[in-house]
Amino acid sequence: MSTHDDATTTAEPATAGEATGYRYTAALANEIESAWQQRWEERGTFFAPNPTGDLAGEDVPAEKFYLLDMFPYPSGKGLHVGHPLGYIATDVVGRYQRMKGKNVLHALGYDAFGLPAEQYAVQTGQHPRVTTEENIANMRAQLRRLGLAHDSRRTFATTDPEFVKWTQWIFLRIFNSFYDADAVRADGGRGRARPIAELEAELAAGTRPTPDGRPWAELGADDRRRVIDDHRLAYISEAPVNWCPGLGTVLANEEVTADGRSERGNFPVFKRNLRQWMLRITAYADRLVDDLDTIDWPEKVRSMQRNWIGRSTGAHVDFRVPGVAEPLTVFTTRPDTLFGATFMVVSPEHPLLADGAIPAAWPEGTKDAWTGGASTPAEAVHAYQRAAAAKTDAERQDAERTKTGVFTGIYATNPVNGTAVPLFVADYVLMGYGTGAIMAVPGGDERDFEFATKYELPVIHTVQAPEGFAGGAYTGDGVVINSASEGLSLNGLGVAEAKARMIAWLEAEGIGRGATTYRLRDWLFSRQRYWGEPFPVVYDAEGRVHALPESMLPVDLPEVPDYSPRTFDADDAESSPEPPLGRVPEWVRVELDLGDGVQTYFRDTNTMPNWAGSSWYELRYLDPHNDRAVVDPENEQYWMGPRPATTASDGTEVPANVSGGADLYVGGVEHAVLHLLYARFWHKVLFDLGYISSSEPFHKLFNQGYIQAYAYADGRGQYVPAEEVEEVTDGAGSASGEPTYTWNGEEVFREYGKMGKSLKNIVTPDEMYESYGADTFRVYEMSMGPLDVSRPWDTRAVVGSQRFLQRLWRNVVDERTGATTVVDAPADEATRRLVARTIADVETEMSAMRVNTAIAKMIVLNNHLTSLDAVPREAVEPLVLMLAPVAPHIAEELWSRLGHPESLAHEPFPTADPALLVEDTVTCVVQVAGKVRDRLEVPASIGEDDLKALALDSAAVLRTLGDKGVRTVIVRVPKLVNIVPAR
Repeated sequence: MSTHDDATTTAEPATAGEATGYRYTAALANEIESAWQQRWEERGTFFAPNPTGDLAGEDVPAEKFYLLDMFPYPSGKGLHVGHPLGYIATDVVGRYQRMKGKNVLHALGYDAFGLPAEQYAVQTGQHPRVTTEENIANMRAQLRRLGLAHDSRRTFATTDPEFVKWTQWIFLRIFNSFYDADAVRADGGRGRARPIAELEAELAAGTRPTPDGRPWAELGADDRRRVIDDHRLAYISEAPVNWCPGLGTVLANEEVTADGRSERGNFPVFKRNLRQWMLRITAYADRLVDDLDTIDWPEKVRSMQRNWIGRSTGAHVDFRVPGVAEPLTVFTTRPDTLFGATFMVVSPEHPLLADGAIPAAWPEGTKDAWTGGASTPAEAVHAYQRAAAAKTDAERQDAERTKTGVFTGIYATNPVNGTAVPLFVADYVLMGYGTGAIMAVPGGDERDFEFATKYELPVIHTVQAPEGFAGGAYTGDGVVINSASEGLSLNGLGVAEAKARMIAWLEAEGIGRGATTYRLRDWLFSRQRYWGEPFPVVYDAEGRVHALPESMLPVDLPEVPDYSPRTFDADDAESSPEPPLGRVPEWVRVELDLGDGVQTYFRDTNTMPNWAGSSWYELRYLDPHNDRAVVDPENEQYWMGPRPATTASDGTEVPANVSGGADLYVGGVEHAVLHLLYARFWHKVLFDLGYISSSEPFHKLFNQGYIQAYAYADGRGQYVPAEEVEEVTDGAGSASGEPTYTWNGEEVFREYGKMGKSLKNIVTPDEMYESYGADTFRVYEMSMGPLDVSRPWDTRAVVGSQRFLQRLWRNVVDERTGATTVVDAPADEATRRLVARTIADVETEMSAMRVNTAIAKMIVLNNHLTSLDAVPREAVEPLVLMLAPVAPHIAEELWSRLGHPESLAHEPFPTADPALLVEDTVTCVVQVAGKVRDRLEVPASIGEDDLKALALDSAAVLRTLGDKGVRTVIVRVPKLVNIVPAR
């Protein structure tokens, strides 16, 4: 064995007691991998130096590369082979960028708060911290065996007290801030968060008016507090929330499924009014939309965020209701269609239905279809309201169900033409969106047309449909029609111009105004759980909230006698939350001096959601031990700050990254809304307040695909162990000729989807390490297909990746003696050209994260080397370096055996000799009817079809042929083409 490196293996491996010499077996792979992992850890091979602080280095490269994996939750189930896909991908990218000379920061922490550990604690009585730490240790061990090049000094869990301290500190920065829509930001934009103390100073100085116009000095202490609290970015609100009795907690909108159930546990969710912490994310709605154009994210994810925020531009329009003082206001994105509004609809919860506007009897001319069979409007409306209350929001918005409603007996007045339009109540309109009322234009909206048809309501088209239009609602563009009254005509205009003219008219008449609305709602931030960050606030005897000083952070969780919320009937919508922290009165009630002497205060018994820690963890990797600041500004500026436009090594222009952020963030598309939206919000608040220089946390986002698997079920639908299933392809299968599958001689049926213990198709990384080694596992996962595409797992196919590494091993190492067999003699011309072409191609593919095609190029080169009598050093060393990001352990071992005493982790990635990339050319004679008409310089390796095409495209050939056709073309690659004219 080599003596060049203390990590090189020294003992002959054996499998099952049988000596294997120096063959690259799973046993040898495991030995090599463990030795190199130990050496990397001991020598800090992957430590990334910071510009300043305890992780500072003497020589910090000017070029950096900060890449991130989405924060993993340490599950007690451990990993299956689908989980490491993204981790391997980022490791490959990081190792490649390190070899390109960049200072690479790659670390991994753990998102350790959350429901799974708490629910396990409820079931077993074991403290969630014990469970969490055990799970972290297990996951860390599984991932370590992959050989991931993480900076181990930077790891942490969100449950660590120091991390909790800074999470609570950020919450207090949000609490002590307000959003000033007119303030200029550091990036030149308008609108930013400012300290609440500055708001108070402006109010006191009179430079900012109070809401009711009274001087600040005339307001009492409680009134002043209310004014300030109404501006805070973190505030307490008693508002409708998603109450889930089955989980004993409230949920954010994003944690409720489309069918109105909890994302975790699938329990029913109900609307309840509860006093909760809210974060004013809506203040950032425009920036969260607009700044998507400054970052390099998949368009699918950007569209999902835009749709969730739901910014719509249009107008608020006031419809007068006889006998009601306040107008009925609707928001519409199409004010140009007001002349086509033939009825209106309000939500069952709309306050208009409770203020006495409903008449005692049905108006004259009311159609039977409108009444719901009731004798009075009030009877019809109240019956409909009761039925709607039993439905979830998802059920009410189901696009597939038939829309229903009843007439309220109320007529509103269309402001553009004075027409009386009937007002219906219908459950497909929700009070939480817009104004809870809509104007219905059945000529231009399919849902309104369906409703109008059902209830015999008039249909007026306001946009000219094209010739041949089949009828119904026309939702396309065109010329405006049927839209004129005294003083206003939109007829003949295009839709955009008609919208602008209508808004101007509404504003001039004082019956409407242009507006922008959002689907996004403020972030519900309270959870009735134990296992989460406590709020760093207390309440006085009057219930007023007080922020704790930084010196009192972190606020730690106390021990509790019972981790579970009160046991509720999952269907009991009237139950109320009882958080576990409320059972520790000695923790809840505290004596503190917050500047006014020692007083009695009460802690909040809710905790933060697990989204809190994952909303800023990317900053903690930069400066993980800093106990004076959330991150040192110099370190944040270096790793995440905005970057000017530059020129890449290949001459291409790299545009300026004005928003900054991590260079690459890899994770699943399932986090497209929740985590990414929340993290962007927190990051922007910290940017506004001057703590960081970047306005976005993640510059480039990449969504990896998933590894899925086949599962097999018998005739009863019971799953059988996938690894024991046999495929029958000998003609005895199905009548269609497709293979069949058997288990213990019984036919079973294959299905494709996720891995799961219940499906009996789990394959763990540990099994792969034992059977093949980590490098083979890494090569297989990276070669299965493009990283952003899901693919099926096939254990039988892993051997192909193992054989590739075994052939590479044999190209360097004699399997009988262990001696290195490469030669120093120059490689032949064909080999040198193939090496150069492979280097160029692999660099292109790796730069674009097409690792699977890069591996394919390396396999071709390796196979060529296998065919040689002796393997030249100048050919195999570049191959080992190119392979190092994908299979780092075997690459390190071979690099050491080739005589290099240091790790290759920081070796430069190979560069191709440009001269060897220029293909040899030959002169091809082109004849027409046997006479030479042209000579072409073509690559010696050109194919017949390409040569034929070049010849037929020759200007001299085209002149000679004129209008004659071609009867045949005789090609003798690469030197002759003879074209025979048709006549």
